[in-house]
Amino acid sequence: MKTTQFLKAAGGIAAVVFALNATAQTTAASDSTGTSVGQKVDDSAVTTKVKAELLGAKNVKSTHVHVKTVKGVVSLTGTVPSAEDRTAAEDVVSKVSGVTHVKNHLKIAAE
Repeated sequence: MKTTQFLKAAGGIAAVVFALNATAQTTAASDSTGTSVGQKVDDSAVTTKVKAELLGAKNVKSTHVHVKTVKGVVSLTGTVPSAEDRTAAEDVVSKVSGVTHVKNHLKIAAE
C-alpha cells in the first residue's frame, strides 16, 4: 500500500518536472495579475522541491499534504496524523531553497 502511494506521488512529481521543462522553454511574459511566466516556473520549481523533501522526510507522514507556492510563499493544506507531523512538515518546508515563508494550514486527522 505504501509502495503504491509512493509511486503515485513520484509519478506526480515526474509530471510536474516535465511540465516545468516545457514551461521553461517559453519566453517570460506577464499575465493579467502581473505574475510573469518566469515567476510561475520558479513557484512550480519550489513546489516540486517542497513535495520531494516532504516525501523524503522520515519524520513526516505527508501523503495527505497539498502544497501551493505563490511568489515563494508556500501554503500547506491537508491532514497529518499528529501535531509533531504538522510541526515537522513546516520545519522541512522552511529549509527548502526558494521558500520565503510557510503558511501552515495543516489539520490534525481525527483518530
